Amino acid sequence: MSAARTPPAHVAIIMDGNGRWAQQHLRPRAFGHKAGRVAVDRVVTACAKAGVKMLSLYAFSTENWRRPPHEVKILMELIETALREEAEKMRKNDIRLRVLGDRTALSASLRSAIDDAEALTASGSRMDVVLAINYSGQWALCETARRLAQAVADGTLQADAIDEAAFSAHRPMPDLPPVDLLIRSSGEMRLSNFHLWELAYAELWFTDVLWPDFGEAQLDAAFAAYHHRDRRFGALSQP
Repeated sequence: MSAARTPPAHVAIIMDGNGRWAQQHLRPRAFGHKAGRVAVDRVVTACAKAGVKMLSLYAFSTENWRRPPHEVKILMELIETALREEAEKMRKNDIRLRVLGDRTALSASLRSAIDDAEALTASGSRMDVVLAINYSGQWALCETARRLAQAVADGTLQADAIDEAAFSAHRPMPDLPPVDLLIRSSGEMRLSNFHLWELAYAELWFTDVLWPDFGEAQLDAAFAAYHHRDRRFGALSQP
């Protein structure tokens, strides 16, 4: 990682291309998902070293349940194994792990692994890693709307007091900051229902590199592109 300017504070990544990577190597899709986990380790290490404060990783979307059951089973087992094996290393590196998404559909074993990993790393202050599991941006918006409606019904919030700040405060993870840079691997150029609220003014960067091959070189390129963007947030450029 090149020592240049301050990195984006919140980096979000859509980790795409595991299956195609496996096909290119004439291996089953599970092989690609396991290689993708190695890429996650590389990127978490590189982002922590670069000074990123928040890293959001799209691990499993609500739409991913549509995949073949055997692939879903492999993905869930891989996520659980990674949580159990990596939590102690994250604790030692002062990294806090958090999970965002609807946990009700997850197995009891996976929910337990999430609880254990979050508890073990709770004191981490160097960087937050947010794993989006059974998550979608539309789910998060609907969940926020339900919480707002309940607050109005309970009399703790007036309907005419609902603004951007109130909406943000009722999200499933209220302290999740706006995304500064969204990265997507594998050449696809879409958001795939990820962080729809938080991406309002994010810079977007796409690469043809498949996720298992993603590493520091691609992260450097993404950060370099980010630093060349003129982030006006609707205003005019500064002279």
